[in-house]
Amino acid sequence: MTTTKKILIALTSHDTLGTTGKKTGAYLSELTHAHAVFADAAFDVDFVSVQGGHVPLDGVDRGDPINAAFLDNASLVAALETTKKPSDLRAADFDAIYYAGGHGTMWDFPHDKALAAVATAIYERGGVVGAVCHGPSGLLPIRLSNGEPLVKGKNVAAFTNDEEAAVGLTGVVPFLLVDELVALGAHHQPAPRWAKHVVVSDRLVTGQNPASAKGVAEAMRDILTR
Repeated sequence: MTTTKKILIALTSHDTLGTTGKKTGAYLSELTHAHAVFADAAFDVDFVSVQGGHVPLDGVDRGDPINAAFLDNASLVAALETTKKPSDLRAADFDAIYYAGGHGTMWDFPHDKALAAVATAIYERGGVVGAVCHGPSGLLPIRLSNGEPLVKGKNVAAFTNDEEAAVGLTGVVPFLLVDELVALGAHHQPAPRWAKHVVVSDRLVTGQNPASAKGVAEAMRDILTR
C-alpha cells in the first residue's frame, strides 16, 4: 500500500524590508510553483510560518497563471491566513519540509529554533529538506543530533551575492546568505544570475532563485517517490 506523502511548506512572518519602509514577505511564486508540483503528485501539503497566522506575500503577480490559480483557490488563501506555528506541529507527521523564500525570511528564519528542530527531526528520520532563493536562510539554524550544521559538507544553491547586488539590497539585508552558508561548511555552487539552478546533495535540495522553485519541488518529489 502506498502511503500519501506529507509536505510542510515553511513561510516567513516578516513583512518589513529593513529600514527601507518597503514591505516584503514570502515570494509568491516560490510558494505556488512548488505547491503545484506537490499537489500534482497528490501529496498532502500543510503550511507553517514563524509566528503562525497571516503570511505576508511579496511578488504577487497575477500574470503568472500558477499564481493566479493559487490566489483564486479560496481554501488555499484561507490557509495562508491561519498557518500553524512550529510549536503546533509533530515532525513525525511529515516526510519533507520546503522553505519558500522571499526577503522576509532573512529576518526570521535564521532565528527560529523551533522550526529548525522540526526540520532536523524530518531529515533524521529519512525525510527531505528543500529550500529556494532566500529560503536557505532557514537552513542556517538546523543542527543535526551530532551537533553539526545540516549544510556542513553539502552542496547548496541559494540567492547569490551577485543577485542580491543586482536587486540593490546588499546593504539592506542583515547578512549575505551565501556567505553564511559557506561559513557553516556548505559548498556553494552558483549559476549565472537569474538562471534556473537546483542542487541535490543527499536529501537536501536547494535552488538559487524564484525561477528554481519548480525544479526544487520536482527534485524533492523524485526523492520521495523513488
